[in-house]
Amino acid sequence: MIGTPSDWVVKHTPLIRNGGQVLDLACGYGRHAIWLAAQGYQVDAVDCNAQAVAGMHGIANINVIVADIECDEWPATDKKYDAIIVSRYLYRPILSMLAQMLNINGVLIYETFMIGNERYGKPSNPDYLLLQDELHSIYAPLLQIHAFEQGEAKGSVPAVIQRICAIKLTI
Repeated sequence: MIGTPSDWVVKHTPLIRNGGQVLDLACGYGRHAIWLAAQGYQVDAVDCNAQAVAGMHGIANINVIVADIECDEWPATDKKYDAIIVSRYLYRPILSMLAQMLNINGVLIYETFMIGNERYGKPSNPDYLLLQDELHSIYAPLLQIHAFEQGEAKGSVPAVIQRICAIKLTI
């Protein structure tokens, strides 16, 4: 059950340096990692579920890392990336740290559920739902905002989503 990459990730991938180092954080089965690797990016695919990432072992350009981000096993903040992709995952303690993990001209592409999604099902716990403008508020002082959207997502499965694409211009 890999799935196709999200339109948001695909739309903003051209901003990433060709062949660059990309972190796909909380990658799950690897829908973004596999697609990015096929585009020639060098991908660190990180997730706590060893079974989910098992299908990515041996795929060219993918380095699979099994780590529980929420138990201080990750992130390895000494490594810098040309892009960080986060989709359908929220762990607030690392949000500002992600900006620090980007190289100059590095791109953060982030999308996940926000308040209002509870009317459609899971996630419904407020701990896993962004507040109105939350990603913008966190990243505007740290990165240049390239694109930002929030609200009802059109598609086969209704959801309330917040998305940001931001670029690190300074150290």
